[in-house]
Formats: sequence, C-alpha cells, structure tokens
Amino acid sequence: MLPLPPFALHSPATLADALALLARLGPDAALVAGGTDLVPNMKRGLLAPRHLVSLRSVADLAGITVDGATLRLGAMTTLETLAANPLALAHAPALAQAAAAVGGPQHRAMGTLGGNLCLDTRCRYYNQTYFWRSALGFCLKKDGTACHVVEGGRRCVAAASNDTAAAAIALDATLEIVGASGVRSVPAREFWVADGVANTALAAGEIVTALVVPVRDGRRSAYEKLRRRGAIDFPLLSVAVRADVDDGVVSALEVVVSALAARPRRVAAARLAVGRSVTELSVEAIGAAARKECAPLPNVDADTEWRRDMVPVLVGRALRAAVGLAR
Repeated sequence: MLPLPPFALHSPATLADALALLARLGPDAALVAGGTDLVPNMKRGLLAPRHLVSLRSVADLAGITVDGATLRLGAMTTLETLAANPLALAHAPALAQAAAAVGGPQHRAMGTLGGNLCLDTRCRYYNQTYFWRSALGFCLKKDGTACHVVEGGRRCVAAASNDTAAAAIALDATLEIVGASGVRSVPAREFWVADGVANTALAAGEIVTALVVPVRDGRRSAYEKLRRRGAIDFPLLSVAVRADVDDGVVSALEVVVSALAARPRRVAAARLAVGRSVTELSVEAIGAAARKECAPLPNVDADTEWRRDMVPVLVGRALRAAVGLAR
C-alpha cells in the first residue's frame, strides 16, 4: 500500500477563512472536498501539498435549490445526493445521471459536485507510481519535458475524466467562483481548457462554490458513459445531450463528448436537429457526423478506434433518451 506524504489539515468554518488560508499558504496548500481523487494522487507522488484546506465544515456550500428560472447546486453537495435529488432529476437529469455514474457507492458518498467539476485530468503515463514514471522519464504533466501520447507534443493531452463536465456544458450551466478579488461567473463551456496540466480556468486561490443551471420548460437531457465495468471505472467516453423541445419541434440541441481529449468537445453536428420535429430526427445522421468530428487520443488505456466507433452509439442513446424516442 502506498503511504500518504505528511501534511497539515486545516478545517475552516467559513468561506472567508478558507480563502484566507489559501492566500497565506500559497502553493504549499491544496483544497480538499471529498478527497477521492486528491488522496490517491498524493499517494502516487503526483501531488505533495504540505497543507490541505478542507471545505467540509464551510457552511452554505452544499444544497440544491430552485429560484425562479435557475437551479443552484452547491459545490459541496455530494454526488450521491445529487444523483437522487428530485429537483436535479426534474430540471437537469443529465447532471444527475452523470453524478450517478461516478465511481462506486463509496466514491459518490464522499465525492462532491465541485470536486468532480475540478477533477484532475488523467493519462496512462501520468496516473502511475513515482517509480513507474521515473523509469519512463516522466512526462509534461509532471516532472518531465516530453509527451508520451503525442510524439513531439508541447502541450499535455491528459484526458478530461469528470463525468459532470459534459453535462454541465450541455445544460448551459455557469460556475460560481470566489477568490480574493471577489465573485465571478464562468460559463461551463469556457471553464475547461485544452491544456491537460492546468485544465480549468481557475486562478490560484479560487474556489468553485456552485453550479447554476438554467431552468426552462421543454428542456430535456440525458447522459451516457462508456467504461469497461458498470462501476468504479473512469469514462473511456462520455456523452451528454440537451434538447429544447417546443410543441414537438427541437429549437436547440447541444451534444457534448468528453474523455477523448483534455477538455470536453461540443459537437457541431447538433445543429442538424434544430427546426426538426422530434419524430423526424435523424439520430443516425447526427451520430455519424459526431463520429467524424471526434478523434480520440491514446491517452487512456483503451483502443482508440473502438472509442471512436462508440461515439455514434452513445450519442444515439443519449439523444433518444433525452427526447423520449425508443431505442
């Protein structure tokens, strides 16, 4: 069993105290919510913070509410709670389904929405022990100067593996972020970036406090995940679909594919459905067009062509589920 490196644990009671700790401790500190990703990464020597700032005791960071035309989900809401919450299931089913697909029961009981949104990228060359990585010469993401996925690559392409990211983008959600300079809102479609090392728009010392999802009549959504087993595994491919349907006609469609590269991808083929009635949707055509747009990288331990061939399958499943078509 790999040991944890030594660290000091801080448990601030308020958001202001947490921000002050992050500012004072600087790069020696890391935030911890559920710890389901951070702790294993520390054991592998991927991270070695001297201080962990826990958000467990910070009030008002958990909970799910609807206020007018918005669904607000606190960042410290557990994935288990999110997956079963009636408001989330009614207004953002893709997000609830994504939360239900994370890890196993223990992971969902401990893991949080905010933690999953900020999940570190993963790679077959990165998520290994120190001794394994040292034998290979390390990589761009940690201690090295070369990318072993893309020969000659100068940017890390470790895969986005957070289930909730694709759903947040598809649902046109916004992340609420608090830092020393105040509060700001970042659209989910702009939160994740193409660099697998610094894969989010978070600045040093900032904390994600909530995810805000627009509520709209006729909005439907669904999530699908490809993995080897029915539990525990990170996605080899994930797909989230959101459809706005008015009087049986699709007025907007968003298809987001993830786990193929460093950030989720919005599929342009979704526009093929706009203006069509639900019964006239060419699900196969949209799936085939999505496959053409996607080029999986060999950054996770699975066959790239198989993952690409599964794109139209999962897009079709999610689209049919979202608009209520039979498989």
